[in-house]
Formats: sequence, C-alpha cells, structure tokens
Amino acid sequence: MRADRLVATLLFMQTRGRVTAAEVAAELEVSVATARRDLEALSAAGIPVYPQQGRGGGWALVGGARTDLSGLTAGEAQALFLLLGPVATTTPATKSALRKLLRALPQTFRTEAEAAANAVVVDPARWGERDELPPQQVTELQAAVVRRRRIRLGYERAGKHSERLVDPWGLVDKDGIWYLVAGTDRGRRTFRVDRITGTELTDETFSRPDDFDLSEAWSEVVEEVERHRSTLSATVLVPASLLPVLRHQQGRHCVVDTTIPDGRVRVSITAPTPLMIAQQLAGWGTALEVVEPESVRIELARLGAELAERYRP
Repeated sequence: MRADRLVATLLFMQTRGRVTAAEVAAELEVSVATARRDLEALSAAGIPVYPQQGRGGGWALVGGARTDLSGLTAGEAQALFLLLGPVATTTPATKSALRKLLRALPQTFRTEAEAAANAVVVDPARWGERDELPPQQVTELQAAVVRRRRIRLGYERAGKHSERLVDPWGLVDKDGIWYLVAGTDRGRRTFRVDRITGTELTDETFSRPDDFDLSEAWSEVVEEVERHRSTLSATVLVPASLLPVLRHQQGRHCVVDTTIPDGRVRVSITAPTPLMIAQQLAGWGTALEVVEPESVRIELARLGAELAERYRP
C-alpha cells in the first residue's frame, strides 16, 4: 500500500508543482505525519523532491522536474479514457482511480482525456429488461484472481453437487453470464459463476502459468463450445429481406450459401439436435422453408401439430 501511496504523492506533486504535507494528507486521506514521512521517503530515494523553506513553502519537484508515469501519447490517452469512462460510475474505487489517472496526464492531454471519459454511456440492459448486477461471488473471485489465492468451490451442474480446489486464473463476462477460468488437478477448466454455490478463500497461493493468456484461453473455450453446438446442420431457404434478421438471431450458427432463382437465399443453420433447430425456426412460421434434413422437418411438423391441437378454436 505504501508504494501505491508514494506513486500517488508523486503524481499529485506533478500536477500541483508545489504542495504542503497538509495538502497531500487531504488528497490521499492520510495523516499529516504520514504525508510528511512519504515526502521525506521520496527525497531519500533520490527523486528531486525537496522542502521549500519560508512563506509559501512546502515541497516541490526541483527545477520543475516531471515524471511521466503514464507514458501515453495524446491519442492513447483519449482511447484509454473512452474505454474507462463508461465503467467509472460503477464503484467509488473506479471513479477515484480514473480521477487519479487523469491528474497523472500532462496538462496538454488532460482536457481532451476528460472529455473522452464523459463522452460515452454504456447501458448493458436490453429493452424491457433491468440492468442485472454481477453474481455475488464475482467480487470474491476477482480478489482471489488478483491476490493469486487458491479457492475451494462448491459447484452444481445437472443436479449434481461437488467441491473443487482450484486456482482462479481469470474471469470472463460473456453477454451478462460470468465464467471463471481456473487451473485444477485435471488441467484448465471453465466454471459458470451462477452455478457456484459457495467460495472459500484458502491461505494457499499459486502461480499462474507464464504462457497463460486469458483472451486466448477464452477464445479456445468459445471455439470448443461452438463446435459442440454445431453438430447438426439444416439447409434453410429464407427471403432476402429477412436474411439480416435471421443472421442477427442465429449469429455464427447461420452461414449464407447462395441465392436461388426465386430470390430466396440458401443458408445453413446449426445446432446440437433436430429439435433445437426446429424450436429456433418454428416461430418463423412459413416464412422459412427447411429443405433438409428430414429429422428437422419432422420436428417442425410435430411442433406445429401440438400448437394446432393446443390452440384449436
């Protein structure tokens, strides 16, 4: 914590030029004695921080010396604050961190960076839905990931409960569903956070593999899941005007083939089973035509017959 405080003190001096121990104490929410000791520590470490005697004195970076700890260009600063701005209102800690980072920038970058931070608002809730908060375990898991602490999980899947000792390597938020990527005695595993029934932080620490990259690991998870979800393919004819809607609905599980003479477009729709494909397409009624396989056509006919029987006048 003291290292963080010393850096914050130096950044504060960089933006203000000359400061008093009382000003540092108020800014960092520490005692004046602690602020004075930190200033003396910076000076003792060889940083050109010296006390100024007399009226209007205090502490200053000698000769107007500056330490650019951010190392950002103007474009990089704008890009960073465009990214950070939308999340800065989520917690007091993120808001405080953004404010401190903003003060660390050179004055010439600061105005546009501040404007970038306030330029975008992200509303993750779909129309008609409330904004959902992350599961309660996310905060605990985040702390375990950062602190490299092994955790004991209670986990429930397909009605079966188990306990596992895992090394939390990283967290992923995919469309509002959180996943934990972790190391286990059986190798890397992925856990849905909403299936975790309990977490216990242990005193054991771990080292994450040097070659581990969370983004790459998650891409591999996604590819594996999508392969399992794409074991069956159906050929479907769709009017060209409806193709954008179908592609938006099905995502990567809709592959466009070609346009046939009557103007409709031939596409492939994939899913694990004939029933799942039929359920996804039944709501389109006769707007779409499933050419093959016969198993999907049979499921569609069965669904149609059940609906007709249920809602017959």
